Amino acid sequence: MKVLSVSSEVFPLVKTGGLADVAGALPIALKRFGVETKTLMPGYPAVMRAITDPVVRLTFDDLLGEPATVLEVKHEGLDILVLDAPAYYDRAGGPYLDPTGKDYPDNWRRFAALSLAAAEIAAGLMPGWRPDLVHAHDWQAAMTPVYMRYYPTPELPSILTIHNIAFQGQFGADILPGLRLPPHAFSTESIEYYGNIGFLKGGLKTAHAITTVSPSYATEILDAEFGMGLEGVIASRLEALHGIVNGIDADIWNPATDPVVHTHYTAATLKSRAENRHSVAEFFGLDQDSAPIFCIISRLTWQKGMDLIAATADEIVAMGGKLAILGSGDPALEGSLLAAAARHPGRIGVSIGYNEPMSHLMQAGCDAIIIPSRFEPCGLTQLYGLRYGCVPIVAHTGGLADTVIDANHAALAAKVATGIQFSPVTASGLLHAVRRALHLYTDQKVWTQLQKQGMKSDVSWEKSAERYAALYSSLAPKGK
Repeated sequence: MKVLSVSSEVFPLVKTGGLADVAGALPIALKRFGVETKTLMPGYPAVMRAITDPVVRLTFDDLLGEPATVLEVKHEGLDILVLDAPAYYDRAGGPYLDPTGKDYPDNWRRFAALSLAAAEIAAGLMPGWRPDLVHAHDWQAAMTPVYMRYYPTPELPSILTIHNIAFQGQFGADILPGLRLPPHAFSTESIEYYGNIGFLKGGLKTAHAITTVSPSYATEILDAEFGMGLEGVIASRLEALHGIVNGIDADIWNPATDPVVHTHYTAATLKSRAENRHSVAEFFGLDQDSAPIFCIISRLTWQKGMDLIAATADEIVAMGGKLAILGSGDPALEGSLLAAAARHPGRIGVSIGYNEPMSHLMQAGCDAIIIPSRFEPCGLTQLYGLRYGCVPIVAHTGGLADTVIDANHAALAAKVATGIQFSPVTASGLLHAVRRALHLYTDQKVWTQLQKQGMKSDVSWEKSAERYAALYSSLAPKGK
Protein backbone atom coordinates (compact mmCIF):
# COMPACT_ATOMS: atom_id res chain seq x y z
CA MET A 1 0.00 0.00 0.00
CA LYS A 2 1.25 3.48 -0.87
CA VAL A 3 0.56 6.29 1.62
CA LEU A 4 1.22 10.01 1.38
CA SER A 5 1.84 11.47 4.84
CA VAL A 6 1.60 15.25 5.20
CA SER A 7 3.20 16.99 8.19
CA SER A 8 4.58 20.43 9.00
CA GLU A 9 7.50 18.89 10.90
CA VAL A 10 9.34 15.57 10.78
CA PHE A 11 12.11 14.34 13.10
CA PRO A 12 15.07 14.42 12.63
CA LEU A 13 14.80 17.23 10.04
CA VAL A 14 12.77 19.70 12.10
CA LYS A 15 11.03 19.38 15.47
CA THR A 16 9.07 21.64 17.79
CA GLY A 17 7.12 18.89 19.57
CA GLY A 18 5.73 15.37 19.53
CA LEU A 19 4.17 15.78 16.07
CA ALA A 20 7.66 15.57 14.54
CA ASP A 21 8.47 12.38 16.45
CA VAL A 22 5.29 10.70 15.24
CA ALA A 23 5.70 11.85 11.63
CA GLY A 24 9.28 10.55 11.68
CA ALA A 25 8.71 7.21 13.42
CA LEU A 26 5.35 5.95 12.13
CA PRO A 27 6.40 5.54 8.46
CA ILE A 28 9.37 3.41 9.50
CA ALA A 29 7.20 1.26 11.80
CA LEU A 30 4.64 0.76 9.02
CA LYS A 31 7.17 -0.78 6.63
CA ARG A 32 6.88 -4.23 8.21
CA PHE A 33 3.13 -4.15 7.45
CA GLY A 34 3.71 -3.56 3.75
CA VAL A 35 3.04 0.19 3.82
CA GLU A 36 5.25 2.41 1.67
CA THR A 37 5.11 6.01 2.92
CA LYS A 38 6.28 9.23 1.33
CA THR A 39 6.11 12.22 3.68
CA LEU A 40 5.48 15.72 2.32
CA MET A 41 6.87 18.54 4.47
CA PRO A 42 7.86 22.20 4.03
CA GLY A 43 11.35 23.14 2.90
CA TYR A 44 12.37 25.23 5.90
CA PRO A 45 16.00 26.47 5.92
CA ALA A 46 17.07 23.70 8.34
CA VAL A 47 15.53 21.09 6.06
CA MET A 48 17.16 22.48 2.92
CA ARG A 49 20.55 22.46 4.68
CA ALA A 50 20.15 18.89 5.88
CA ILE A 51 19.06 17.14 2.70
CA THR A 52 21.48 15.81 0.09
CA ASP A 53 21.07 14.72 -3.52
CA PRO A 54 17.44 15.83 -3.94
CA VAL A 55 15.56 14.78 -7.07
CA VAL A 56 13.02 17.18 -8.60
CA ARG A 57 9.68 15.36 -8.85
CA LEU A 58 7.16 18.12 -9.47
CA THR A 59 7.11 21.84 -10.26
CA PHE A 60 4.37 24.38 -9.55
CA ASP A 61 4.47 27.67 -11.43
CA ASP A 62 1.69 29.04 -9.23
CA LEU A 63 1.04 27.36 -5.88
CA LEU A 64 -1.43 29.81 -4.33
CA GLY A 65 0.53 32.61 -5.91
CA GLU A 66 4.13 31.45 -5.58
CA PRO A 67 6.39 29.03 -7.48
CA ALA A 68 7.33 25.79 -5.75
CA THR A 69 9.17 22.56 -6.40
CA VAL A 70 8.70 19.12 -4.85
CA LEU A 71 12.03 17.44 -4.14
CA GLU A 72 12.38 13.77 -3.20
CA VAL A 73 15.14 12.68 -0.84
CA LYS A 74 16.06 9.72 1.34
CA HIS A 75 16.92 10.72 4.89
CA GLU A 76 17.63 8.33 7.78
CA GLY A 77 15.24 5.66 6.56
CA LEU A 78 12.52 8.09 5.51
CA ASP A 79 11.29 8.86 1.99
CA ILE A 80 10.74 12.63 2.14
CA LEU A 81 9.03 14.96 -0.32
CA VAL A 82 10.23 18.48 0.41
CA LEU A 83 8.05 21.38 -0.74
CA ASP A 84 10.73 23.87 -1.73
CA ALA A 85 8.91 27.21 -1.82
CA PRO A 86 11.28 29.96 -0.63
CA ALA A 87 8.56 32.62 -0.51
CA TYR A 88 6.71 30.52 2.09
CA TYR A 89 9.41 28.79 4.08
CA ASP A 90 12.82 30.45 3.66
CA ARG A 91 12.59 32.58 6.82
CA ALA A 92 14.70 33.43 9.82
CA GLY A 93 12.24 32.31 12.49
CA GLY A 94 10.81 28.90 13.32
CA PRO A 95 8.29 26.81 11.39
CA TYR A 96 5.31 28.83 12.68
CA LEU A 97 6.68 31.87 14.51
CA ASP A 98 8.82 34.82 13.42
CA PRO A 99 12.01 35.75 15.31
CA THR A 100 9.96 37.82 17.79
CA GLY A 101 7.76 34.83 18.68
CA LYS A 102 4.65 35.95 16.77
CA ASP A 103 2.69 33.89 14.27
CA TYR A 104 3.59 34.62 10.67
CA PRO A 105 0.62 36.60 9.32
CA ASP A 106 0.53 34.43 6.19
CA ASN A 107 0.54 31.08 8.01
CA TRP A 108 -2.80 30.36 6.38
CA ARG A 109 -1.27 30.57 2.91
CA ARG A 110 1.95 28.74 3.89
CA PHE A 111 0.08 25.67 5.12
CA ALA A 112 -2.78 25.82 2.63
CA ALA A 113 -0.03 25.61 0.00
CA LEU A 114 1.37 22.49 1.69
CA SER A 115 -2.11 20.94 1.69
CA LEU A 116 -2.83 21.88 -1.91
CA ALA A 117 0.48 20.37 -3.04
CA ALA A 118 -0.46 17.18 -1.19
CA ALA A 119 -3.88 17.08 -2.89
CA GLU A 120 -2.24 17.50 -6.29
CA ILE A 121 0.14 14.61 -5.56
CA ALA A 122 -2.85 12.55 -4.40
CA ALA A 123 -4.53 13.31 -7.73
CA GLY A 124 -1.58 11.80 -9.58
CA LEU A 125 0.22 14.97 -10.65
CA MET A 126 3.63 13.57 -9.63
CA PRO A 127 4.85 11.26 -12.39
CA GLY A 128 5.29 7.60 -11.53
CA TRP A 129 3.71 7.59 -8.08
CA ARG A 130 0.20 8.02 -6.73
CA PRO A 131 -0.85 7.11 -3.18
CA ASP A 132 -3.67 4.77 -2.24
CA LEU A 133 -4.39 6.89 0.85
CA VAL A 134 -3.42 10.26 2.35
CA HIS A 135 -2.63 10.74 6.05
CA ALA A 136 -2.61 14.39 7.20
CA HIS A 137 -1.40 15.58 10.60
CA ASP A 138 -2.84 18.50 12.62
CA TRP A 139 -4.20 21.82 11.40
CA GLN A 140 -1.18 22.64 9.26
CA ALA A 141 -2.04 19.71 6.94
CA ALA A 142 -5.78 19.56 7.63
CA MET A 143 -6.71 21.38 4.43
CA THR A 144 -5.41 18.37 2.47
CA PRO A 145 -8.71 16.40 2.68
CA VAL A 146 -10.58 19.67 2.00
CA TYR A 147 -8.72 20.23 -1.26
CA MET A 148 -9.13 16.54 -2.09
CA ARG A 149 -12.90 16.86 -1.76
CA TYR A 150 -13.11 19.79 -4.18
CA TYR A 151 -10.37 18.67 -6.55
CA PRO A 152 -10.53 15.53 -8.69
CA THR A 153 -9.66 13.19 -5.79
CA PRO A 154 -12.80 12.92 -3.61
CA GLU A 155 -12.81 9.13 -3.84
CA LEU A 156 -9.26 8.72 -2.53
CA PRO A 157 -9.39 7.92 1.22
CA SER A 158 -7.91 10.38 3.70
CA ILE A 159 -7.12 10.31 7.42
CA LEU A 160 -6.63 13.29 9.69
CA THR A 161 -4.77 12.83 12.97
CA ILE A 162 -5.38 15.30 15.80
CA HIS A 163 -2.24 15.68 17.87
CA ASN A 164 -3.60 18.61 19.89
CA ILE A 165 -7.07 20.02 19.27
CA ALA A 166 -6.13 23.27 21.00
CA PHE A 167 -4.30 24.32 17.82
CA GLN A 168 -6.92 24.71 15.10
CA GLY A 169 -5.71 27.08 12.39
CA GLN A 170 -8.53 29.64 12.54
CA PHE A 171 -8.49 32.62 10.19
CA GLY A 172 -10.80 35.36 8.96
CA ALA A 173 -13.24 34.72 6.13
CA ASP A 174 -11.39 37.29 4.02
CA ILE A 175 -8.77 34.66 3.09
CA LEU A 176 -11.34 32.58 1.17
CA PRO A 177 -10.41 33.89 -2.31
CA GLY A 178 -6.74 33.18 -1.62
CA LEU A 179 -7.50 29.53 -0.87
CA ARG A 180 -8.81 29.01 -4.42
CA LEU A 181 -11.65 26.81 -3.28
CA PRO A 182 -15.13 26.95 -4.79
CA PRO A 183 -17.52 29.31 -2.94
CA HIS A 184 -19.65 26.41 -1.66
CA ALA A 185 -16.64 25.17 0.35
CA PHE A 186 -17.45 27.99 2.77
CA SER A 187 -20.15 25.98 4.55
CA THR A 188 -20.74 24.30 7.88
CA GLU A 189 -19.99 20.95 6.21
CA SER A 190 -16.51 22.15 5.33
CA ILE A 191 -14.27 25.06 6.37
CA GLU A 192 -16.79 27.63 7.69
CA TYR A 193 -16.51 28.04 11.46
CA TYR A 194 -18.72 30.67 13.14
CA GLY A 195 -18.32 33.02 10.19
CA ASN A 196 -14.57 32.45 9.92
CA ILE A 197 -12.44 29.71 8.39
CA GLY A 198 -11.16 26.75 10.37
CA PHE A 199 -8.46 24.57 8.81
CA LEU A 200 -8.75 21.79 11.40
CA LYS A 201 -12.53 22.02 11.35
CA GLY A 202 -12.57 21.62 7.57
CA GLY A 203 -10.33 18.59 7.79
CA LEU A 204 -12.50 17.01 10.46
CA LYS A 205 -15.53 17.40 8.21
CA THR A 206 -13.94 16.11 5.02
CA ALA A 207 -11.49 13.35 6.04
CA HIS A 208 -12.72 9.79 5.67
CA ALA A 209 -11.35 8.88 9.11
CA ILE A 210 -10.14 10.81 12.15
CA THR A 211 -7.59 9.56 14.65
CA THR A 212 -6.36 10.95 17.94
CA VAL A 213 -3.12 9.96 19.61
CA SER A 214 -4.67 8.04 22.51
CA PRO A 215 -8.01 6.31 23.24
CA SER A 216 -8.72 8.49 26.28
CA TYR A 217 -8.15 11.69 24.32
CA ALA A 218 -10.63 10.47 21.68
CA THR A 219 -13.23 10.33 24.44
CA GLU A 220 -12.18 13.56 26.18
CA ILE A 221 -12.52 15.76 23.08
CA LEU A 222 -16.21 14.92 22.91
CA ASP A 223 -16.66 17.11 26.02
CA ALA A 224 -16.57 20.90 26.04
CA GLU A 225 -13.70 20.97 28.58
CA PHE A 226 -11.32 19.29 26.12
CA GLY A 227 -13.01 19.77 22.74
CA MET A 228 -12.01 23.44 22.50
CA GLY A 229 -15.17 24.35 20.61
CA LEU A 230 -14.95 21.46 18.16
CA GLU A 231 -16.65 18.84 20.34
CA GLY A 232 -19.85 19.10 18.27
CA VAL A 233 -17.92 18.56 15.04
CA ILE A 234 -16.19 15.53 16.56
CA ALA A 235 -19.51 14.14 17.79
CA SER A 236 -20.93 14.46 14.25
CA ARG A 237 -18.11 12.19 13.00
CA LEU A 238 -18.17 9.70 15.86
CA GLU A 239 -18.30 6.67 13.55
CA ALA A 240 -15.06 7.84 11.90
CA LEU A 241 -13.16 8.50 15.17
CA HIS A 242 -10.34 6.20 16.32
CA GLY A 243 -7.99 6.56 19.30
CA ILE A 244 -4.56 5.03 18.63
CA VAL A 245 -1.85 5.65 21.21
CA ASN A 246 1.50 6.92 19.99
CA GLY A 247 4.68 4.91 20.28
CA ILE A 248 8.31 5.94 20.31
CA ASP A 249 11.31 4.93 18.25
CA ALA A 250 12.75 2.21 20.47
CA ASP A 251 16.06 2.27 18.60
CA ILE A 252 16.66 5.97 19.23
CA TRP A 253 15.31 5.82 22.79
CA ASN A 254 17.25 2.88 24.19
CA PRO A 255 19.27 3.24 27.41
CA ALA A 256 21.43 0.28 26.40
CA THR A 257 22.71 2.01 23.24
CA ASP A 258 21.79 5.72 23.42
CA PRO A 259 24.95 7.58 22.29
CA VAL A 260 24.36 10.63 24.54
CA VAL A 261 23.94 8.58 27.70
CA HIS A 262 27.18 8.49 29.67
CA THR A 263 26.69 4.98 31.04
CA HIS A 264 24.48 2.46 29.26
CA TYR A 265 22.26 0.14 31.25
CA THR A 266 19.33 -2.26 31.13
CA ALA A 267 16.62 -3.28 33.61
CA ALA A 268 19.12 -5.79 34.97
CA THR A 269 21.84 -3.17 35.53
CA LEU A 270 19.92 -0.20 36.94
CA LYS A 271 22.76 0.67 39.32
CA SER A 272 24.66 1.91 36.27
CA ARG A 273 22.25 4.86 36.14
CA ALA A 274 24.27 6.42 39.00
CA GLU A 275 26.88 8.00 36.72
CA ASN A 276 24.17 9.53 34.54
CA ARG A 277 22.51 10.87 37.69
CA HIS A 278 25.79 12.43 38.73
CA SER A 279 26.13 14.13 35.32
CA VAL A 280 22.59 15.53 35.45
CA ALA A 281 23.17 16.93 38.94
CA GLU A 282 26.42 18.50 37.75
CA PHE A 283 24.75 20.13 34.72
CA PHE A 284 21.93 21.61 36.82
CA GLY A 285 24.12 22.55 39.78
CA LEU A 286 22.34 20.16 42.15
CA ASP A 287 23.82 18.73 45.32
CA GLN A 288 25.43 15.32 44.85
CA ASP A 289 23.40 13.56 47.56
CA SER A 290 20.89 10.73 47.73
CA ALA A 291 17.74 12.89 47.59
CA PRO A 292 15.59 11.94 44.58
CA ILE A 293 15.83 14.11 41.47
CA PHE A 294 12.45 14.91 39.91
CA CYS A 295 12.87 16.16 36.36
CA ILE A 296 10.62 18.22 34.10
CA ILE A 297 11.23 18.21 30.33
CA SER A 298 8.50 20.32 28.83
CA ARG A 299 7.21 23.41 27.13
CA LEU A 300 6.74 25.83 30.00
CA THR A 301 3.05 26.56 29.50
CA TRP A 302 -0.26 26.49 31.36
CA GLN A 303 -1.44 23.47 29.34
CA LYS A 304 1.59 21.53 30.56
CA GLY A 305 0.80 22.49 34.17
CA MET A 306 4.08 24.34 34.65
CA ASP A 307 2.38 26.94 36.87
CA LEU A 308 1.75 24.04 39.28
CA ILE A 309 5.48 23.27 39.33
CA ALA A 310 6.23 26.93 40.10
CA ALA A 311 3.59 26.93 42.84
CA THR A 312 4.85 23.76 44.53
CA ALA A 313 8.61 23.99 44.01
CA ASP A 314 9.32 25.29 47.53
CA GLU A 315 7.26 22.51 49.12
CA ILE A 316 8.85 19.78 46.96
CA VAL A 317 12.26 20.92 48.21
CA ALA A 318 10.96 21.10 51.78
CA MET A 319 9.73 17.51 51.48
CA GLY A 320 13.19 16.34 50.43
CA GLY A 321 13.10 16.39 46.64
CA LYS A 322 15.31 18.08 44.05
CA LEU A 323 14.10 19.51 40.74
CA ALA A 324 15.87 19.56 37.35
CA ILE A 325 13.85 21.59 34.84
CA LEU A 326 14.51 21.81 31.10
CA GLY A 327 12.28 23.76 28.72
CA SER A 328 11.10 27.11 27.47
CA GLY A 329 7.80 28.88 26.94
CA ASP A 330 5.82 31.48 28.83
CA PRO A 331 8.28 34.19 29.96
CA ALA A 332 6.43 34.64 33.26
CA LEU A 333 6.69 30.92 34.03
CA GLU A 334 10.34 30.89 33.02
CA GLY A 335 10.91 33.75 35.46
CA SER A 336 9.02 31.99 38.28
CA LEU A 337 11.03 28.81 37.88
CA LEU A 338 14.36 30.67 37.66
CA ALA A 339 13.40 32.55 40.84
CA ALA A 340 12.68 29.23 42.58
CA ALA A 341 16.13 27.99 41.53
CA ALA A 342 17.69 31.15 42.94
CA ARG A 343 15.88 30.55 46.26
CA HIS A 344 17.09 26.96 46.46
CA PRO A 345 20.63 26.62 45.10
CA GLY A 346 21.68 22.99 44.94
CA ARG A 347 18.08 21.81 45.16
CA ILE A 348 16.49 23.29 42.01
CA GLY A 349 18.22 23.69 38.65
CA VAL A 350 16.65 25.28 35.57
CA SER A 351 17.89 25.32 31.97
CA ILE A 352 15.84 27.47 29.62
CA GLY A 353 15.82 26.23 26.02
CA TYR A 354 15.66 23.09 23.90
CA ASN A 355 18.40 20.52 24.44
CA GLU A 356 17.71 17.12 22.88
CA PRO A 357 20.87 15.36 24.19
CA MET A 358 20.23 16.61 27.74
CA SER A 359 16.62 15.41 27.56
CA HIS A 360 17.96 11.90 26.92
CA LEU A 361 20.49 12.15 29.74
CA MET A 362 17.84 13.39 32.18
CA GLN A 363 15.63 10.38 31.44
CA ALA A 364 18.70 8.16 31.97
CA GLY A 365 19.76 9.76 35.24
CA CYS A 366 16.80 11.30 37.08
CA ASP A 367 14.69 9.26 39.46
CA ALA A 368 11.28 10.43 38.27
CA ILE A 369 9.73 12.70 35.66
CA ILE A 370 6.78 14.94 36.55
CA ILE A 371 4.17 15.57 33.83
CA PRO A 372 1.29 17.60 35.32
CA SER A 373 -0.49 18.44 32.04
CA ARG A 374 -4.03 19.77 32.26
CA PHE A 375 -4.71 17.95 29.00
CA GLU A 376 -2.36 15.70 27.08
CA PRO A 377 -3.50 14.05 23.83
CA CYS A 378 -0.81 11.39 24.18
CA GLY A 379 2.47 12.66 25.53
CA LEU A 380 5.81 11.09 24.72
CA THR A 381 8.00 12.08 27.67
CA GLN A 382 6.24 9.57 29.93
CA LEU A 383 6.98 6.86 27.35
CA TYR A 384 10.65 7.86 27.35
CA GLY A 385 10.54 7.76 31.16
CA LEU A 386 9.13 4.24 31.16
CA ARG A 387 11.77 3.12 28.68
CA TYR A 388 14.61 4.62 30.75
CA GLY A 389 13.49 3.67 34.27
CA CYS A 390 12.66 7.30 35.10
CA VAL A 391 9.38 6.79 36.97
CA PRO A 392 6.54 8.92 35.51
CA ILE A 393 4.40 11.04 37.84
CA VAL A 394 1.50 12.07 35.60
CA ALA A 395 -1.85 13.81 35.61
CA HIS A 396 -4.79 11.48 35.02
CA THR A 397 -5.66 12.71 31.53
CA GLY A 398 -5.48 11.63 27.89
CA GLY A 399 -2.54 9.48 26.87
CA LEU A 400 -0.89 9.88 30.27
CA ALA A 401 -3.75 7.90 31.83
CA ASP A 402 -3.59 5.31 29.04
CA THR A 403 0.12 4.55 29.30
CA VAL A 404 1.05 4.72 33.02
CA ILE A 405 -0.27 2.18 35.55
CA ASP A 406 -0.75 3.86 38.92
CA ALA A 407 1.17 2.49 41.90
CA ASN A 408 -1.88 1.86 44.04
CA HIS A 409 -1.88 -0.98 46.59
CA ALA A 410 -3.38 -3.55 44.19
CA ALA A 411 -1.03 -2.69 41.31
CA LEU A 412 2.00 -2.74 43.61
CA ALA A 413 0.96 -6.08 45.09
CA ALA A 414 0.50 -7.52 41.59
CA LYS A 415 3.83 -5.96 40.51
CA VAL A 416 2.28 -4.27 37.47
CA ALA A 417 2.57 -0.60 38.55
CA THR A 418 4.74 1.63 36.35
CA GLY A 419 4.27 5.12 37.81
CA ILE A 420 2.02 7.48 39.73
CA GLN A 421 -1.16 9.14 38.49
CA PHE A 422 -2.90 12.06 40.20
CA SER A 423 -6.21 13.87 39.99
CA PRO A 424 -7.43 16.58 40.28
CA VAL A 425 -4.73 18.44 38.38
CA THR A 426 -4.11 21.04 41.07
CA ALA A 427 -1.19 22.08 43.23
CA SER A 428 -2.49 19.95 46.10
CA GLY A 429 -3.03 16.99 43.77
CA LEU A 430 0.53 17.28 42.49
CA LEU A 431 1.98 17.56 46.00
CA HIS A 432 0.08 14.46 47.09
CA ALA A 433 1.60 12.56 44.13
CA VAL A 434 5.11 13.76 45.00
CA ARG A 435 4.60 12.66 48.63
CA ARG A 436 3.58 9.21 47.37
CA ALA A 437 6.72 9.10 45.21
CA LEU A 438 8.96 10.13 48.09
CA HIS A 439 7.39 7.44 50.29
CA LEU A 440 7.90 4.76 47.63
CA TYR A 441 11.47 5.95 47.07
CA THR A 442 12.35 5.17 50.69
CA ASP A 443 11.89 1.48 49.87
CA GLN A 444 14.44 0.91 47.12
CA LYS A 445 13.13 -2.62 46.48
CA VAL A 446 9.69 -1.23 45.64
CA TRP A 447 11.15 1.67 43.63
CA THR A 448 13.35 -0.69 41.62
CA GLN A 449 10.30 -2.86 40.87
CA LEU A 450 8.51 0.25 39.55
CA GLN A 451 11.46 1.05 37.30
CA LYS A 452 11.80 -2.50 35.99
CA GLN A 453 8.08 -2.85 35.28
CA GLY A 454 8.11 0.45 33.41
CA MET A 455 11.04 -0.70 31.33
CA LYS A 456 9.08 -3.84 30.39
CA SER A 457 6.26 -1.71 28.93
CA ASP A 458 5.87 -1.99 25.17
CA VAL A 459 6.18 1.67 24.22
CA SER A 460 7.34 0.95 20.65
CA TRP A 461 5.32 1.71 17.54
CA GLU A 462 4.70 -1.95 16.70
CA LYS A 463 1.16 -2.38 18.06
CA SER A 464 0.08 1.13 17.10
CA ALA A 465 1.52 0.80 13.61
CA GLU A 466 -0.41 -2.45 13.23
CA ARG A 467 -3.62 -0.58 14.13
CA TYR A 468 -2.84 2.16 11.63
CA ALA A 469 -2.11 -0.43 8.93
CA ALA A 470 -5.46 -2.09 9.66
CA LEU A 471 -7.23 1.27 9.45
CA TYR A 472 -5.49 2.04 6.16
CA SER A 473 -6.58 -1.35 4.78
CA SER A 474 -10.18 -0.78 5.82
CA LEU A 475 -10.27 2.52 3.91
CA ALA A 476 -8.17 1.72 0.85
CA PRO A 477 -9.75 0.48 -2.36
CA LYS A 478 -10.21 -3.27 -2.45
CA GLY A 479 -7.18 -5.14 -3.66
CA LYS A 480 -4.77 -2.66 -2.06
